[in-house]
Amino acid sequence: MDSMTKYAAIDIGSNAVRLLLAMVSEEEFGLRVKKISWMRMPIRLGEDAFLRGEISDERACKLTKTMGGFAKLIDAYQPVAMKACATSAMRTAKNGRRVCNKIKEQTGIDIGIINGRQEARYLFQNRHKIMTSSEKAALFVDVGGGSTEITLFCDGRVQASRSFNLGTIRLLNNRARQQDWDHMKSWLKKITRGHEPVEAIGSGGNINKLFKLAKGRPGTWVSRKKIKKIRNELAEYELEERMRRFNLKPDRADVIIPGARIYLKAMAWGRCEKIHVPMQGLADGMIRVLHEKRMQAQSMETKIDTPAIELAQAEI
Repeated sequence: MDSMTKYAAIDIGSNAVRLLLAMVSEEEFGLRVKKISWMRMPIRLGEDAFLRGEISDERACKLTKTMGGFAKLIDAYQPVAMKACATSAMRTAKNGRRVCNKIKEQTGIDIGIINGRQEARYLFQNRHKIMTSSEKAALFVDVGGGSTEITLFCDGRVQASRSFNLGTIRLLNNRARQQDWDHMKSWLKKITRGHEPVEAIGSGGNINKLFKLAKGRPGTWVSRKKIKKIRNELAEYELEERMRRFNLKPDRADVIIPGARIYLKAMAWGRCEKIHVPMQGLADGMIRVLHEKRMQAQSMETKIDTPAIELAQAEI
């Protein structure tokens, strides 16, 4: 096997669709993942799914064209494995499975619609050092357009994990229910009790941008107070002015404030004063899972090809 192995991952979210082409190698200190290309197409599937209950023909067509383009890039890249996952919007849309089947017919890309628990598992493949700390607990928070995945780690083990129907597109369109806020609040207060200190790890496009605006440096953290200050500054301006002053894309400028609201609530209720932002998301986790599965498959092949006498000796 080459020292660097190629993989491709597609993340079909509620606010955008992303393609990650990456190379992975086994190093002394662990896996090294090198991003070769990263593409993001702003397709707001969540607006259809959460308001109408289904993906519109217009957005389904745009998504199909995007996936067709991605298929050509993947074909040119020639990865050893690829994976495509759709999250909250496609889960919610009553025609989600139908749209995915049509995309497979037209582009050859097989899309898996994953639930909140599966989404969380992919996300925390991007292990951060405080997830394995014996001195503090880590609250992993991923805010998407349709849902928020939260997982509490202590001593490197998952203590609790849950998905909530609270996302930036839902909040933007007044589709968030008070009972979901209440459930998140009571659940966070309960699971973090007795685990102090707790530090948050943020995942998602909004916290990545908030971290940059707060002038956070890679490998460091920013305070909840600082995130709140940035959120308040953003809220002072109307959309157009916000885009200009903070150099925000149109589809980021409107969701960044509701996104900040969810992170701030999760941090407050989870007793977190700091948040680490590793700038890694669902696609990064998918790449790691693809590599792990490939390594397992190769290990099995090696065992099958090894003569029984050699296996016996190896096991002694």
